[in-house]
Amino acid sequence: MEEINSPVVLALIGTGITFLATVIGAATVFFVAAEAGGKVQKTFLGFASGVMIAASVWSLLLPAIEMSKEKGDIEWLPAALGFISGGIFLFLLDKFLPHLHADAERPEGIKSKMPRSTLLVLAVTLHNIPEGMAVGLAFAMASKSSAALTGAFVLATGMALQNLPEGAAISLPLRGEGFSKQKSFLFGAASGIVEPMAGLLGVLLAVAVVNIMPFMLSFAAGAMIYVVVDELVPEAYSKHSNIGTLGAMAGFVLMMVLDIAFT
Repeated sequence: MEEINSPVVLALIGTGITFLATVIGAATVFFVAAEAGGKVQKTFLGFASGVMIAASVWSLLLPAIEMSKEKGDIEWLPAALGFISGGIFLFLLDKFLPHLHADAERPEGIKSKMPRSTLLVLAVTLHNIPEGMAVGLAFAMASKSSAALTGAFVLATGMALQNLPEGAAISLPLRGEGFSKQKSFLFGAASGIVEPMAGLLGVLLAVAVVNIMPFMLSFAAGAMIYVVVDELVPEAYSKHSNIGTLGAMAGFVLMMVLDIAFT
């Protein structure tokens, strides 16, 4: 029982759930026609952005502020520092990691001779790093409080729901690029493997450094908001479409309801 309550084991369980959702989402390529991929992708991107914004507030920033308050620290300081640090971290990854967005003609990051398919996968991998860290940290907190376990599963559920479209967001464009359905699926599924890795890294840092949890939660929130503002929203509106807005609103409301109703 003690092994099950280990922060590392719980983090792997939680991020395993979200990784599985990415795999299922990537399987969308077997059921969605290539010509329908554009509208479906915009809906998915909008939905993912809504979920990530709501999760950043209710599942990460507010708990971080509450934890700082309980410890007698300055309530807003760890949250503010963590949030900014998370954004800077993703900014640096965005600038240096070679990657290619679906609607872009040229790769971003340092110059690379990697194939186009790999660069497309790396673009989605950027999204999954803060998500995996957020879920891993939530389950690490659950190892010390049974009440926090419900909140961790709520966050994992929300991230899993938005990972369904994220898996599709890589497999569908690859299919549009001319890849086979099988290869598109495999690349889409592989993009989610970084979540358990990021979750484990976040937990190990939180366990190793005392009182760093509020900072780490806010770090994950800042990284996710950076992804939303810098990548998801622009991609959803590469050509103006109300369907992306409706998807974002639906995702935000769903995550908000899950977090408030079940925690």
